[in-house]
Amino acid sequence: MDIASFLGLLIGFLAIAIGNFAEGGQIGHLLQVAAAMIVFGGTFGAVLLSYSLKDILDAFRVLKKVFTDDAFNPHDVIDDILSILTKARKMGLIALENEINAIEHPFLKRGLGLIIDGMQPVMVKEVLSREIDIYEEYYKRISKIYESAGGFAPTIGILGAVLGLIHVMQNVTDPSKIGGGIAVAFVATIYGVGSANLVFIPIAKKIQNKVKRDIVIMEMIIEGIMGIESGLNPYFLKNRLNAFLDNYYD
Repeated sequence: MDIASFLGLLIGFLAIAIGNFAEGGQIGHLLQVAAAMIVFGGTFGAVLLSYSLKDILDAFRVLKKVFTDDAFNPHDVIDDILSILTKARKMGLIALENEINAIEHPFLKRGLGLIIDGMQPVMVKEVLSREIDIYEEYYKRISKIYESAGGFAPTIGILGAVLGLIHVMQNVTDPSKIGGGIAVAFVATIYGVGSANLVFIPIAKKIQNKVKRDIVIMEMIIEGIMGIESGLNPYFLKNRLNAFLDNYYD
């Protein structure tokens, strides 16, 4: 579980609710079904028009990455690589075939499999680097979906405000309907700006940051696999791998 993500959402919404209460407002004033339908329905429609249905479904699935902490500890990965290197230096690469199923990190497992199968190191590095590029491009596309939603929501919130004001003007002679129209107008703006800056854009940033962290580990694994294949001294390989931690942040 990614506590920071849950805390971020909780603190953001609590700040708005408490601020509204401090100004003398009530939670019910911020709950407007019409405004929610306009903003969230309109935003979803705009995003759906901009991307394919598969991209939208992928975006929903990737939400799990925002709220769960599924990253591998880089120090554990380094320990695994050094342990594998030690065994390879003693027994040869072929002996690692029995060890490969015990490896937890899927990227490390695939890379070692290629080395054990006899693929040339240059080709292994090229294949794994290409896999990193595909991984990065996939999540970059997903994060852009949330960024797009963050761009559409405030504008559609303004649209909801205009619709609310139109409703007010049409019922200006009926004071009982003026309050509802004004509420929809201002609450729609709050929904649009709030959802963009408290939900959609932060989700996009969180995805990007987690992917950057994953890529540092994957690049470190490539360096480790090259060291294992060449039989590099464990001390030297450890220093090389530790250098990647300067770009890693938890």
